[in-house]
Amino acid sequence: MHIGCPTEIKPQEFRVGITPNAAREAVAHGHTVTMQAGAGAGAGFTDADYVDAGAAIAATAAEIFAAADMIVKVKEPQPVERAMLRKDQVLFTYLHLAPDPEQTKDLLASGCTAIAYETVTDAQGGLPLLAPMSEVAGRLAPQVGAWTLQKANGGRGVLMGGVPGVGPARVVVIGGGVVGTHAARIAAGMGADVTVLDRSLARMRYLDDVFGGQFKTSYANAGNTMELAREADMIIGAVLIPGAAAPKLISRAQLSELKPGAVLVDVAIDQGGCFETSRATTHQDPIYEVDGIMHYCVANMPGAVARTSTIALGNATLPFMLALADKGWRQACEDDAHLLAGLNVHAGQLTYYAVGKALGMDVLSPALALKT
Repeated sequence: MHIGCPTEIKPQEFRVGITPNAAREAVAHGHTVTMQAGAGAGAGFTDADYVDAGAAIAATAAEIFAAADMIVKVKEPQPVERAMLRKDQVLFTYLHLAPDPEQTKDLLASGCTAIAYETVTDAQGGLPLLAPMSEVAGRLAPQVGAWTLQKANGGRGVLMGGVPGVGPARVVVIGGGVVGTHAARIAAGMGADVTVLDRSLARMRYLDDVFGGQFKTSYANAGNTMELAREADMIIGAVLIPGAAAPKLISRAQLSELKPGAVLVDVAIDQGGCFETSRATTHQDPIYEVDGIMHYCVANMPGAVARTSTIALGNATLPFMLALADKGWRQACEDDAHLLAGLNVHAGQLTYYAVGKALGMDVLSPALALKT
């Protein structure tokens, strides 16, 4: 199979879909790998690194899209990229379709087969291709939130760990999954007073058993959420419903109940965000203020640490990429129900229920798509 990897063109996105080590593995399996010139530069990989791994270099994205049987990326294809997709071509990347009707429409029109990293599952009920970036984003969230809390950036002017005689920042993490756990660990490590909200009693027991003493847990109902939010200096939104739009947990009307200069860090922004006032921002212009409350809503947070993120993501995606290339997407998905769960679009049909529900569109079951 011919595997192509274009340079990411989303603003301030420095990751790359294929590492030199992944390219070497694919070539060893008998596949052709073509990288766009400079694709790995933001993550610290040179074109020479890819050539040494056996990959070819193409000057433009158009050459990649025209020749490749499978396109491997990091972020969702931008409009100019979607226009180059074609029937029978496989796209393997993050998609986050639920809050993005325009991308969904374009992918359906292209006729391509699109497999989303964020909905591939594993035997433990996890999301193995989302987890590495969730870990990175979770660990970044307190760091960027602490920066936003600085008075010069519009925040309350509160130091995360406080100092002797002055209490630490109060941090509320909504969601105790991968993002929330890593965010809570880092925030607690910075000396903050941290509470994690979750609806799963089993998850809270786990967090208490493993991290007891580092941070507190509380049940995530509306009353508890707002009680804690009113006292918070920072609120990290870390709620995920796989493939679906994130629920809105704090409304605009409720912003008036928060402390002036409090910070909302919305890690769920790729799925539409979990605060009503959230809108996607970029690393170049990451924060904005609504009703006295600061918002950090960068839609590709892990792109800020592109080398770490690229290697972590590449480690996770490699086995799936090789399966798709070795067997073809149909056989690979027939053999692996967890990979089949990643199928979001095929031949003009939407194939992921949560996306269809969010967008009000008809959905073809993935099993039927295999036969189409």
